[in-house]
Amino acid sequence: MNRYTRDMRGYGPNPPHAQWPDGAKVAVQFVLNYEEGGENCVLHGDAGSEAFLSDIAGAASWPGQRHWNMESIYEYGARAGFWRLNRLFTEAVIPVTIYGVATALARSPEQVAAMKEAEWEIASHGLKWVEHKDMPEDEERAAIAEAIRLHTEVVGERPRGWYTGRCSKNTVRLVAEEGGFDYVSDTYDDDLPYWLEVGDRDQLIIPYTLEANDMRFATAPGYITGEQFFTYLKDAFDVLYEEGSEGAPKMMSIGLHCRLIGRPGKLAGLKKFINYIKGYEDVWTPRRIDIAEHWEKTHPNKRFPRPSRMSRSNFVAAYGGIFEHSEWVAEGAFDLELGPAHDSAVGLHNALCRAFRTASRAAQMDVLTAHPDLAGKLAAAGRLTAESTSEQASAGLDMLTDDERDAFTRLNTEYVYKHGFPFIIAVRDHDKNSIMAAFKKRIGHDNDAEFTEACKQVERIAYFRLLDVLP
Repeated sequence: MNRYTRDMRGYGPNPPHAQWPDGAKVAVQFVLNYEEGGENCVLHGDAGSEAFLSDIAGAASWPGQRHWNMESIYEYGARAGFWRLNRLFTEAVIPVTIYGVATALARSPEQVAAMKEAEWEIASHGLKWVEHKDMPEDEERAAIAEAIRLHTEVVGERPRGWYTGRCSKNTVRLVAEEGGFDYVSDTYDDDLPYWLEVGDRDQLIIPYTLEANDMRFATAPGYITGEQFFTYLKDAFDVLYEEGSEGAPKMMSIGLHCRLIGRPGKLAGLKKFINYIKGYEDVWTPRRIDIAEHWEKTHPNKRFPRPSRMSRSNFVAAYGGIFEHSEWVAEGAFDLELGPAHDSAVGLHNALCRAFRTASRAAQMDVLTAHPDLAGKLAAAGRLTAESTSEQASAGLDMLTDDERDAFTRLNTEYVYKHGFPFIIAVRDHDKNSIMAAFKKRIGHDNDAEFTEACKQVERIAYFRLLDVLP
């Protein structure tokens, strides 16, 4: 099958109402990444020193050597930055989620004790703070298992959330397959949590952020001052708060690192932002696990047969009648590059219409002639398809007077004689009076114009039919 696995649709134009606790208009969630002691270092058995996310401009890994300056910057995060942030958030009574690298947590028992005392969530940030993009699948699966084992040993309980960060294309699937995580955050693709179906596992995804993130102090383009960080966070918050006020509450993730935002000049912007949101009563500042528990309770996953995952036979059986008695349209759509974006009424409608539009005029004519006359003999004899019966009834065509039925019969006869196919209209857009008016108007069209209009109406009918069976 020609299938595209990336999901370019998400929730589409109508995301669910988050229903945050106490009617909050936005959920502001702070993540503190604890990586100090888990980074690349020859002391950790790595091939070279760390080169990522530090205040050393243009840093590069030193193969086979310790990078004393790099190590000391990471050590600042553990020795000073963490405690400054611990004081800030505990005094503000805002719980955070720790993304804890297991080997880093193992080397920082006092910090772990402080996290637990503050009742912060300690989620897993993997076994080591290293790149995973070239890691073989079996090796990454083993690293995930070891991260869980070590985390549980150090913290006293297994992690319920996961974020690798420097992940591979396999990471999310492998973590979901492990089966024990309430959520995974290795995506940046939405402002709300969502469900990902991995085999039989319904895995909750809580997207993270790389832009409302202090890592921008160490990357270009980035922040230079704490005030710039504050301004960006404030602007993001203001937009999300406005959306929440309009009935569409969202989630705002903020990513922090002990060795970055833990520096005094950078911390000033974060403190200013915390004070800013404290001025709003309807703001929720949860841990990520709190969001996961809320979403699972409020918006549990609802599975349905997804068109992009169906076999050909099941696909044609399910959608072969969307275009009246024309399974070939469904067969043509099945052969297209279908993906998650086509698992909705709008998406699958587009695929079916593409197959219909690229067919020959003769094939399109076969679809038109497959449609029954409106309020015609088939309807009177009860021989319409279930879809056509329902559609005609919705416009009151099953409740015609004798005069109205005679008028439709006369117009049907004249229309078919002139154009060679039945009069087709998406009756769900109309009542019997507007249908009659359209009938009288369109019967005078030239044949090409009416053929084009009839094809458009066929597509419109197909859309309504899909709405009955897909979200």
